[in-house]
Amino acid sequence: MTDAARPDQPWTYETAAVQSAIPRGLGQTIGFPIHAAAAFQFDSLQEAQSEFQQNTGLSYARLQNPTVRALEERLTVLEGGVATVAVASGQAATLTAILSVCRAGDHVVAASSLFGGTTGLLSNILPLMGMAATLVENTPEAIGAALQPNTRLVWAEMISNPAGDVADIRALAERAHAQGALLAIDNTCAGAGFLCRPLDHGADIVAQSLTKWAGGHGSVLGGAVTVGGGHDLTRNPIFTEGGEHSILGVRGDAALAWRQRWLGAHQLGMTLSPHSAFLIAQGLETLALRLSRESETALALARWLSAHPQVGRVSYPGLESHPHHHLAQTYLRGGQGAVLTFEVPDPAAFLSRLRVLRIAPNLGDVRTLVVHPWTTTHGRVPEAARLAAGVSPTTIRMSVGVEALGDLQADIEQALGAADSR
Repeated sequence: MTDAARPDQPWTYETAAVQSAIPRGLGQTIGFPIHAAAAFQFDSLQEAQSEFQQNTGLSYARLQNPTVRALEERLTVLEGGVATVAVASGQAATLTAILSVCRAGDHVVAASSLFGGTTGLLSNILPLMGMAATLVENTPEAIGAALQPNTRLVWAEMISNPAGDVADIRALAERAHAQGALLAIDNTCAGAGFLCRPLDHGADIVAQSLTKWAGGHGSVLGGAVTVGGGHDLTRNPIFTEGGEHSILGVRGDAALAWRQRWLGAHQLGMTLSPHSAFLIAQGLETLALRLSRESETALALARWLSAHPQVGRVSYPGLESHPHHHLAQTYLRGGQGAVLTFEVPDPAAFLSRLRVLRIAPNLGDVRTLVVHPWTTTHGRVPEAARLAAGVSPTTIRMSVGVEALGDLQADIEQALGAADSR
C-alpha cells in the first residue's frame, strides 16, 4: 500500500488515516472533537495584537478552527505535503490553488480532459480576472508546447473525470519547472493520496474535492489544497516583487503555503465548517478500505462491460486497452480508481430502468452512482470541449460503490435488456 508517512513518521496510509492529528494523553479524545465556535478569546490586548499579526494560533473561525486544523494536519500527512488549507468545496480548492500563483496578465495551461466545473472556471471565470487559460490534449508534449513566458501554472487531473486519463506527473513537472511555472494536480479521483501522492513525483500543489472519497458517503461538501516543499518561486513576480519585503522575502519556504491560506480562508472566506471537517475526517479513516474494494469492483465491471454486446466503448485506466494504462501502472498503487465510462445506445432508457445504481452527479460515494455527463456535469461546456474531455451523447459515467459485484451486474444487465427492447 501507499506509504503516507513523512520521514519522521513512518506509517502506512491506513495507519496514518486513523492515527494522525489525534493527540495522545489522559483525557484526550480518540476521535476529532467538533469545535463549534465563531471566535476565540484572548486575555489581553497584547495577545490579540500578536495573534492578528502572526495568525499562528486561534482568533476567528474564518481563519482557524481546531477541528478544521486537525483535518488539515491529517491531509498533509496523507498527501506527503508540508501544509494544507481546507475550504468549503472542491471548486473553492481549485480557485484557491490557481489564484495563489496567478494574477491578471498570467496564463494557465491545462489538460483538456477535465471535470466540467474546472473547465468552466478556466474558460469563463479566469478571463473576467484578466487571466487566460489554454486547454490542450493530455500529453506532456502538447502541454509543453502550449507554455508561454507568462505561464504560471500547469493543471491536470491525476485521474481525469470522466475519461480516466492519467497524468504523467514527472514529465509535466519537468516541462512546467523549466518554464518557471508550477504544477498543480487535482487528486480527487486518486482518493486523498491513497492511489497516488503527486507531490512525491514532482508536483507542487495538490487540490481536491473532499466531497468525494474523503467524505465517502454523499453527506458533506469540502475541498483542500496541499503544497509540497522546494518550489522555485523566483520567476513569479507575485512572490518576488518588493525584494526583501516580498512574500518570498518575508515568508521564505512557507511563501506558497501562506498564500494558499491567505487567499482561501482569510481573503475569500471559503471556510470549511467544523462539522464538515469532522465528517470528512471520519471518512478518511475508512477510505483505504472503500477505495480498494471499489477499484477491484470497477476493474471487474470494466472487463465485463467491454465484452458485453450491448455496450460500446469502455474507458477505465485499469484496462490494457486504455491509452494511459501504462501511466496507471506507473503512478497508481492499490487500484486504478473507481470511475469508468461506457457507451449505451439509449442513455435515457438505460437510466430509467436502474433499480440498484442511482442517478446522481457525485463521485466517491459508498453507493454506485451513474450520470449522463453530456447533459449534466459537462452540459454547459462547449461541445468540442465535451468531446475532448471524453464525453459523448451516449456516455454513461459510473462511480462504483461498495455493493456486491453480482448485484451491480444484474441491475446493469436488466437495464440494458429493457432499454434494448424499447
